[in-house]
Amino acid sequence: MEFQARRHSSSFIPVLVLLLSAALSLLGTLNAFKLVARGSMTHNDITVAAILNITAQVCKALAQQEGRDFVLAEDSLSVHSLSEACLFTDSVKSYQTAIAVISSRNAWVDLRHVLDEEYHFDDESFVRGRRLITRGLVAAKANIKQGNYRSAQLAAGEIMHTLQDFYSHSNWIELGNMNAFPTLIRADLDFDNIADINMPTCRNCEGDNCDNNILESVLAEQKITSGYFSLTSSSKPNGKCSHGTDADRTSKTDPRGGINKDAVDAEHGSLHPQAAQVAITATSQLLQDIRGAAGDADFLRFLGISRSSTSSGVVLCFVIDTSAGTAGVLAELKTLASSIASSQSDGNNKPDIYIVVPFNETGYGPLKKTTNSDKFIFEINSLSASGAVRNSSEPRQSLSALLLALTEAPSSSEIFVFSSGPPGDIYLKSTLTALIENSKSVVNFLLTNLSSDVASADLYRSLARTSGGQAIEITEKEFSQAVTVVTDSLTSARATLLQVVRDQGAPETFDFTVDSSVRTLLVYVTGDSLTFNITTPTGVGQKSEESVGHLGTIQKVGNFHTVRLTSPVTTGQWHVGVNSSQPYTLKAIGESTIDFFFDFVEVFQFPEPGFTSLHSRPRAGGNASLSVSVTGGSSVKVTAVTLFRVSGGTDTVQGVLGEQTDTGDYLVALDRLPDGPFYLQVRGENSSTSKASDRVFQRQSSTQLRSSTVAITAQESGDWTPGTNFTVDFTVSSTSISTSTGSSGNTVTVRHTNNRGFAMAYPGSLALGSGGQAEDKGTLSAPSDTPSGTAVTLVIEADSSTRTSDSNYVVMDLTVTAEETDVTPPECQPVTVNASCSSSDDDNNSSNCTLLTWDFTAVVSDGLHGSGVDRVSVREANGTLNTTSLPGSGGFNVTMASFTTSCCVQEVVLVAVDGVGNVGICLVRSGGGAEHLQGRVWLTAWVSMMGVIVTKALYS
Repeated sequence: MEFQARRHSSSFIPVLVLLLSAALSLLGTLNAFKLVARGSMTHNDITVAAILNITAQVCKALAQQEGRDFVLAEDSLSVHSLSEACLFTDSVKSYQTAIAVISSRNAWVDLRHVLDEEYHFDDESFVRGRRLITRGLVAAKANIKQGNYRSAQLAAGEIMHTLQDFYSHSNWIELGNMNAFPTLIRADLDFDNIADINMPTCRNCEGDNCDNNILESVLAEQKITSGYFSLTSSSKPNGKCSHGTDADRTSKTDPRGGINKDAVDAEHGSLHPQAAQVAITATSQLLQDIRGAAGDADFLRFLGISRSSTSSGVVLCFVIDTSAGTAGVLAELKTLASSIASSQSDGNNKPDIYIVVPFNETGYGPLKKTTNSDKFIFEINSLSASGAVRNSSEPRQSLSALLLALTEAPSSSEIFVFSSGPPGDIYLKSTLTALIENSKSVVNFLLTNLSSDVASADLYRSLARTSGGQAIEITEKEFSQAVTVVTDSLTSARATLLQVVRDQGAPETFDFTVDSSVRTLLVYVTGDSLTFNITTPTGVGQKSEESVGHLGTIQKVGNFHTVRLTSPVTTGQWHVGVNSSQPYTLKAIGESTIDFFFDFVEVFQFPEPGFTSLHSRPRAGGNASLSVSVTGGSSVKVTAVTLFRVSGGTDTVQGVLGEQTDTGDYLVALDRLPDGPFYLQVRGENSSTSKASDRVFQRQSSTQLRSSTVAITAQESGDWTPGTNFTVDFTVSSTSISTSTGSSGNTVTVRHTNNRGFAMAYPGSLALGSGGQAEDKGTLSAPSDTPSGTAVTLVIEADSSTRTSDSNYVVMDLTVTAEETDVTPPECQPVTVNASCSSSDDDNNSSNCTLLTWDFTAVVSDGLHGSGVDRVSVREANGTLNTTSLPGSGGFNVTMASFTTSCCVQEVVLVAVDGVGNVGICLVRSGGGAEHLQGRVWLTAWVSMMGVIVTKALYS
């Protein structure tokens, strides 16, 4: 029986994809804009260009509203130039991370859905391809509405790939279109100009020349078609076009050749530049639609950007013990929360997102997340110590609460757990370790009453050390002094210069480099019975016993030492000598614009060269690849990437650097990985510094990393709607298990965990067959009342039975999305315009325009069967907006909107969003003056523009 590529039911395909990848890596590229092709644009290029364009548009609109100029420091758009012009320099790292997540998910489509034609608009699968896009849009918007920004990034990145492929794989460009096709992101618009299955669309190419292989009848009738593609079969419907490339067997069958525009050397490569430019426009329109649904503030958060003048752009996440006997600690936390939330831009900036998760002996949650500081204070003040007076050794649900925090907080967040008792859910330790490694978040524990509970303290210390955080053990009286670690975290520009963990104490000296970008420097030392000495590059030192010295101040609270170095900080190589007989940790943190983020990645050659992020541990015993990105501008270059063991020693691995991209990304090749836990260190140079000795910088990962002989891949398929079950197929393999079927020890233990507490059905173990591999599936059940946009984090873990310390995991971000019942955008109809503006252009452009105003009223409705108008806002104009909801008969609701602005504003963009995120836009112009308004004629022209409805109010 012959296998037909991209035609399958619900069978599991990752293993097949990997086999095909290995077999066909030398056959050329297909199925998308190439990632590596001279003179061609890639999916990454297209995605980044669109994100930068939309970011600039949003920032320019906000600048106009704020009455300031939007000025780029560079001639072209870049992350650096936008961060300066948009005033988000403190959130550059999270912006670049968001771009990387979106781009990586875009590439993921080619790895995980290579055989699914609808993901690439191949085989004329236009209806199913459009549904993928519109369903993904619904998911992205619903996730943003619930504050699940990472899940929204994943949804957007995935559908961007399919959207972009339309312009490369269909004949849209050949039909003479130089604009994007808005129907692809609009489920309410008819898609009826598709070539019929029986309609011939192509002729044979003339040798290697395929420029004119599309039939004239298709072009004349403006019928949309795309190429058929198969890896294994040469058959296709009679007369149909093929995708093309050497790997496409259908391209060898009449009509021979192809029509793809993936690169300049493709069959229709002469049209590649046009296809890529229109793909950028289409991706920008998709982002504009998400922007309209989210509003500018949440749209920027979706992109990792915080612009508030009083916001530090960081996440403040508290996991709080409310057990009986914690009243004193809660009182201190309430004071701390009020101080943080009410602070202004004086060095203690406000966080951008607040998260609170309570727990006690009997339960945990609910998690509360907000961007409003007053709501945060309210949630903290609502907490109280509850329950009967019990022994402090009563187990708490602290790890369950931490699991919620790790899955709801953005990646690289800093989380603070306050606990006065042992954990009662220690079975979650391995799951928490997986989430920490995957998210790279830092977890700090402030622990009271645990001095005699060695086992519990060790568990908390282990999780803190894995994440690069602190396990601070104090008395309740010392609590107010220890919380300075919280206020220290309130800047997003914190970079780790050095991270050290020692499980056995011994005298040792550590070095780290301070470069000229480091504005402030902190050193944390956590441990009992230790002394240390810090020395500058010029030889000036200060001992741990000196609370005030030549270098700064040293504070000791419990087992926690904080060294605050006086600014400006001396550049060069610093030294810290530690003398301890007990385990300890050492961390040096600098406030700097230069930092890095990274992911282990899966590199693939088929269907095109590319890579996508791993959400598991890399495979032990072989080579590996890293994607490393740096912040700080175009002057910052990486010169070395090194992996070294947490325990120290000489076992280091030097990475081989690839070429840096425009977004600061490097692909790093590793010939092996260190044994045991390891850190990642990046060294480089900043050419913007005049003094050569100050250019060298050093940064290090806080998170401990590991490799594994166990590997897990997982694949979800289909939509997940409330009240339904969702199946996840997964494959487990191990290089450390005997390959003889039926041999002893030929099993792995499997665990599934999700952050929503949804019911699951899954195997508890797997017997690995020949080759040390097995496939199975698990099922999650979403209750019928699950809100649309609910993000579900699923962790699948597998433990090797032959190596008890060896395990691996895969972390999956899933979304429950309601079925689309309302796909029509709200409509807005201007009713009146009252203007006293001069008809003279010169007057309108002069300072006199600030003295005059004009206003309008408009009716906004969502139709008889719509989800209702959820929000009305004004874009790109200062003024006063008032809205009033007017319920009508038969469920028909309308909103009256009135807006007043100055005559300096020529036109106003009114944005209306319904309950499910459909966006309608009304453009209202001020007109020529009061005398013209009396005799005006309203002409409402509904036109399709940027994927939304635009109403143009024209006056005469």
